[in-house]
Amino acid sequence: MARTRAHLATLLLAAALSHCSLVQGSGARSANRYEFTRPLMGTTMRIVMYAPDAGAAQGAAAAAFGRIAELDAELSDYRDSSELMRLSRQAGSGPVRVSDDLFRVLRAAQQLFRRSDGAFDVTVGPLTVLWRRARRQAEMPDLSRVAAARQLVGGYKLILDEQHRTVTLLERGMLLDVGGIAKGFAADEAATILERRGITRALVAAGGDLRITGPPPESDGWRIAIQPLGGVDQVHASSVMLHNAGVSTSGDAEQFVVIDGVRYSHIIDPCTGRPKTGRSSVTVVAPDATMSDGLATAVAVLGPEKGLRLVDATPQTAATIAVETDARGVETLVSLRWPRQPSGG
Repeated sequence: MARTRAHLATLLLAAALSHCSLVQGSGARSANRYEFTRPLMGTTMRIVMYAPDAGAAQGAAAAAFGRIAELDAELSDYRDSSELMRLSRQAGSGPVRVSDDLFRVLRAAQQLFRRSDGAFDVTVGPLTVLWRRARRQAEMPDLSRVAAARQLVGGYKLILDEQHRTVTLLERGMLLDVGGIAKGFAADEAATILERRGITRALVAAGGDLRITGPPPESDGWRIAIQPLGGVDQVHASSVMLHNAGVSTSGDAEQFVVIDGVRYSHIIDPCTGRPKTGRSSVTVVAPDATMSDGLATAVAVLGPEKGLRLVDATPQTAATIAVETDARGVETLVSLRWPRQPSGG
């Protein structure tokens, strides 16, 4: 889905101590802070971890980045060779057996499609293509083409068969876009790899999506400062202390276009076929990044009132929304569990 993230500056990270002791088993071993970055999934993937030595850290990071690279090859809608695009090219031809990774992503997406009354919809691909071109060219797409693309959109046209692990796209021309959930899923998978390597205190950042495991040594969690809508201002940024959680921000700070004086976001409403207008930012905290990623997109599409109702109806989640208004400037709204979501677990 067309939700290229607000830059990681939106989520300003402040970990506790860089070097401190960590008790492992019956004895104490030094736990040092290590950080690694790699360009993947159209963004800069970042891993921060506490590990006993550089060798353990480098090995764990390489394995985690390798897992992300696998998912990038499977889930990208920019690569014609990806499994996602191969599936889309078989739209209208009946059930297609897919990998476990792609099936899990689509299953999570379909669950959210139903819970959000269609606000989150990975079949939005035909509209994504049109509005990406509109942003590049800074001109409105032909409305007849938008109307035609809308006819191909609808999560009810995507059928999953759990028993046979197949996916059916009912109409030719359908195109999937999992951009609103794939980075969160990748962050979760990377965190799983790190934990299998014995790295239990880590943060994986995929653009505006974070997956946090155990807290830094001698700390209650990772302090996440949420960037105000108006710009970089750490003094006025609110923050939450988290561990074992996913955090995602959906906003239009970078991806937007102004046409005839109207600011169009990159976030597309599947129901109208048009991008959201105005300025807003949504941050969601959830048990994992797959959930926080998808929910942040859904809330951005639904708007504050309906979006917060969806969050309040979803266990173990919380959200804050900043909206720019003409009359009152930037308004901030929060869900019932914000900020009473200190740990995510």
